[in-house]
Amino acid sequence: MINHDTINKIMDTARIEEVVGDFVALKKRGTSLIGNCPFHNEKTPSFHVSVTKGIYKCFGCGKGGDAVHFVMDHEKYSYPEALKFLANKYNIEVEETVQSNQQIEAQNARESLYIVSQYASAFFANELWTGADGRAIGLSYFKERGFREDILRKFELGYSPDVWDAMTLKAVSSGYKEEHLEKAGLSIRNDKGKLYDRFRGRVMFPIHNFTGRVIGFGGRTLKTDKNVPKYVNSPESDIYHKSNVLYGLFHAKKAIRETDNCYLVEGYADVLSVHQAGVENVVASSGTSLTVEQIRLIGRFTENVTILYDGDAAGIKASLRGLDMILEEGLNVKVVNFPDSHDPDSYMHKVGAGAFKTYIENNRKDFILYKATTLLKEAGKDPIKRAGIIRDIVESIAKIPDSIKASIFIKECSHLLEVEERILVSELNKIRVAKFKKSAPPPASSSYGQQQDGPPDNLFDDNAVPGEDIGRTAVTDELQEQEIIRLLLTYGHELVNWDSIDNMYIGSFIMQNLADVTFNDGICEKIIEIYKQDIESGLLPTASQFIKNQDRQIADLAITLSTSPYSLSENWYNKHQIYVRDETINLKSTILGGIFHLKKRKVDRILLNLLNEIKEESDAVNQEILMQRYSFVKNVEKEISRFLGSVVIK
Repeated sequence: MINHDTINKIMDTARIEEVVGDFVALKKRGTSLIGNCPFHNEKTPSFHVSVTKGIYKCFGCGKGGDAVHFVMDHEKYSYPEALKFLANKYNIEVEETVQSNQQIEAQNARESLYIVSQYASAFFANELWTGADGRAIGLSYFKERGFREDILRKFELGYSPDVWDAMTLKAVSSGYKEEHLEKAGLSIRNDKGKLYDRFRGRVMFPIHNFTGRVIGFGGRTLKTDKNVPKYVNSPESDIYHKSNVLYGLFHAKKAIRETDNCYLVEGYADVLSVHQAGVENVVASSGTSLTVEQIRLIGRFTENVTILYDGDAAGIKASLRGLDMILEEGLNVKVVNFPDSHDPDSYMHKVGAGAFKTYIENNRKDFILYKATTLLKEAGKDPIKRAGIIRDIVESIAKIPDSIKASIFIKECSHLLEVEERILVSELNKIRVAKFKKSAPPPASSSYGQQQDGPPDNLFDDNAVPGEDIGRTAVTDELQEQEIIRLLLTYGHELVNWDSIDNMYIGSFIMQNLADVTFNDGICEKIIEIYKQDIESGLLPTASQFIKNQDRQIADLAITLSTSPYSLSENWYNKHQIYVRDETINLKSTILGGIFHLKKRKVDRILLNLLNEIKEESDAVNQEILMQRYSFVKNVEKEISRFLGSVVIK
């Protein structure tokens, strides 16, 4: 268990913008930083980071929290694991009060897979640099390919001995469990129950996750036997899902943000070569066809993707078919084609780092135009083939969600394809209409297949207030109660300077004025109870206390009420002379307005219930008593309404 002093040090040191910035490309907007949410797919940023409050909030999916919660949500870590992750990031020594042997080995089964994968990576690297076969075979191979030692060490490349169980035996003798070696895909059990190495006799490419932890491997054979697969990759596991991983992203993410561009290549060696040429913003799809999840990973850091194609015609055609997905995700795509059937790896080693870098910077072409040129060249003068290619190009343009970009490509392709622009636009609209019809949900229907005209089954729910008209939304006090919580979190620590009231905090003032009010919303009630207990103990709670509360529901509500997706542009006043009132200018009005709006809602509810009781009461005496009570409460409601009217206009 991590002691409190260490936790406080971690929390005080961790900067929300630095922690989130490792995973999301953030841009400044107003007082917040914004980016595309890493927890759900979106093309318009709704993910906000407040540096001053130390929190993040997505107004699309609702996720929010502090730096620790972000790591927990993103990496699927437990609370202690997230704290250790941040401690490692900021070089803070973690002191634990109790640490069992089981905790030392692994926090849980998932952590065990990380541990054995890191052990295997270190084993392979050690074999490459110190093992006799590793140096003679593995290291010689890499050097013959022209890779520098600093690149080999940076990407932690290694060598797996050509022995059936060298790594497995070493790992087991070092205390690692066989089941973890199997689950991580490092070892395989044969029919006789004996474990052997999956990657024997191969040079090894460790695959890192977003945070730099080893999650899997790619192993390349150095044998010429055609019966031996050239590459063997780790199988799917609890920590490795190949469709969600881009090789080299851990080393490239900083450069991708800085250059606002990501180079996408096919294989491990391509990443190493491009990186060695000084172009560090490069990733590969790790031996799998490009997936939507991988595209979205890139989209967190940049909207610009440059594909570095293999030069052969078959490779180009295969790649063209898969790139429409990138357009569909709203990214801008350019391509670079290498001459003489070279791939990025071979071309870099042929011309050298400097010439390679210059070539890719000078030969980038827009994907749509490149695709049109390439396919037209193949079709020649054949009118049938040309017609098919024109439709293919328009279908790619239809994938682009930005209508302005699409219209520009239509105009340029009109000249290139020698087809009137209006014909291309007409074809584009047909494709979009067909796509819309295909994706549109069917009309709601009853069990008999006819449209249902009657009221929904859940019309009379438990939240409905007696006496309301059928079909109205149920009346609750949730918004008014949440406004009180917002005021407490935002202004509770400020002193009251109103009329005869002096030396009292706004938090205490609000709690005194709501002593007779019951909160119906469960989370609001919990926060009010904590606030009340702290004040009675002589303490004044802060927003941070609720934001970091271990009850996630309390923390989520506190974060939601402490953040806003909107920021006021300076142009409202500077250019248009439109003055927008700031609630802090008349804080008395803001606070009293919140208190009395809540009281009015509670009184309105009491009046409604009294009316229903009067209607249902048959005894004249009891009805008279209820009428007197209704008259009294009605007078209270009038006073509150009168007060609210005067407060609002002050």
